[in-house]
Amino acid sequence: MQDYKSHQVLDCVLECVTAPDKQQLDGIQHFLEKQYPDCEIYITLVNNPKIVSGFILRAGNEEYDWSQAGRQKLLEDTLNSMDVSGRNTISSQKGIISILHGRLDDVEIKSKEVGHVSQVGDGIVYIYGIEHAMYGEVILFENGLQGMVQDIRIDEIGCILLGSDNGIEEGMKAVRTERMAGIPVGNAYIGRVVNALGAPIDGKEGIAASDYRPIEQPAPGILDRKSVSTPLETGILSIDSMFPIGRGQRELIIGDRQTGKTSIAIDTILNQKDKNVICIYVAIGQKASTVSKLVNTLEKHGAMSYTIVMSATASDPASLQYIAPYSGTAMAEYFMYRGHDVLIVYDDLSKHAVAYRALSLLMERSPGREAYPGDVFYLHSRLLERSSRLKDELGGGSITALPIVETQAGDVSAYIPTNVISITDGQIFLESDLFFSGMRPAVNVGLSVSRVGGAAQTKAMKKAAGSIRIDLAQYRETEVFTQFSSDLDEATKQQLLYGRGLMELLKQPLCKPLSLHEQVITLSAANQKLLLDIPVEKIKEFQKGMLVYVEQHYPGIVDEIEQMHMLSDSLAQRIAEAVQEYKSQVVKPDGQPA
Repeated sequence: MQDYKSHQVLDCVLECVTAPDKQQLDGIQHFLEKQYPDCEIYITLVNNPKIVSGFILRAGNEEYDWSQAGRQKLLEDTLNSMDVSGRNTISSQKGIISILHGRLDDVEIKSKEVGHVSQVGDGIVYIYGIEHAMYGEVILFENGLQGMVQDIRIDEIGCILLGSDNGIEEGMKAVRTERMAGIPVGNAYIGRVVNALGAPIDGKEGIAASDYRPIEQPAPGILDRKSVSTPLETGILSIDSMFPIGRGQRELIIGDRQTGKTSIAIDTILNQKDKNVICIYVAIGQKASTVSKLVNTLEKHGAMSYTIVMSATASDPASLQYIAPYSGTAMAEYFMYRGHDVLIVYDDLSKHAVAYRALSLLMERSPGREAYPGDVFYLHSRLLERSSRLKDELGGGSITALPIVETQAGDVSAYIPTNVISITDGQIFLESDLFFSGMRPAVNVGLSVSRVGGAAQTKAMKKAAGSIRIDLAQYRETEVFTQFSSDLDEATKQQLLYGRGLMELLKQPLCKPLSLHEQVITLSAANQKLLLDIPVEKIKEFQKGMLVYVEQHYPGIVDEIEQMHMLSDSLAQRIAEAVQEYKSQVVKPDGQPA
């Protein structure tokens, strides 16, 4: 890169309304010689009535704005730099006095590195003349639009525009801000719907931010983390019993389109009510109508009081879809570093990768497998590694991530699915065949896994779940082998009957998450084979009535499970007795309703 300070000749342009007198010109010449000691200075005067008063000095690709607007901006920046008590430093006092008297002495003059747009199109802008920009830095254009540096070349830089490219033209000025791209954050964002830049899009009043965080941030180091041991209950029986999720874990939700991936995430958010968990839902490339329905669902169930919805819809530029999950994570980190537990949903990372692929191809980066750029793995790894549970010395906060990835025809071996599977701590695989057969949620027990496992389960849930996963796997295997046979022994018939009952129990309607005691009572009754004589089509109805009966007639059982999180043998026996008592009232000995 060139450095004007090492040139022998430096051409400067001085824009002003009234030409400076000899004393003023000598002062400017002296300032330039001090700034660029090894250069021969040539100053060209240009009359510019638009600046009203003062002057603008351009030296190479650096600009010193001492116009009326520039002085006002410097005064505002200096006043804003004062501390809370109203005191300011001696240098800033001198600066204000010098500004008010229009003198160059005693002022710390800061230059701005200015470039010009060389080409623009499809949300990508190339700028020449800016030589010291950093990757991820914000560039401010003449019309107020912002861009983020994504490509650094020998003679120019490439930016992605954080908005529409309407109004950006060749030759337009662009200025370095020396600030990394970030978003405003704060408690006031809870309950609001915002875009990827943190601006409200829900039609309500503006949001008072309390801090500003860069969207790209290094993940916490190994020594800053704590092992995952506290459960984050989804309220979905099939997940909490077999694939438990812990606070600080990253659990992938994967499956074809229209198999209930978002429904699992929404149910999990609804289940965090009154559990001191702040939820952030990041919609990437979704239809605006879909996001609107989702917000209505959250409001209907009172979940917006602890939820932030960040939306970069399909109609937004690819650049905003690209930065949306990083912005959401920056928002989550604000709460995590203050000791809060956060749940963040990325819906979905397949569209995120497609948006990044579009930007990369437009910036002429070499395409690789499936036309994705070579760093597409790093795209998601640096995002998901930021989800963790901090050690107690750092506040003990956590970010639990539920990334969603869409597959094509159930192909989990495609490029993006395999990448994200290798990054996360387990996956919940939703199968189309199960979904269409009426199994909702359509969780495939064989392909789903939680790599945290029982460490993120309460002792009550761990004991109640028992061998349910193995029983279901054996049921599915037995079902395949017996569909062609009519002559079955009694043990096989019992196994098939038990398996069908379990499958029916795991069915769960939308927006109806189960509490811990409801899950434990249901699983305990199933494991003790108390539901074998209930017709399969009546099991859900029986479960609903059973839970209401236990809550009304045996509140001690409910309190003990919720408070102690334990399932002792005596408690299991009390649950069995309560279930038997309810069954005797509603079911005849032959299994028919009483």
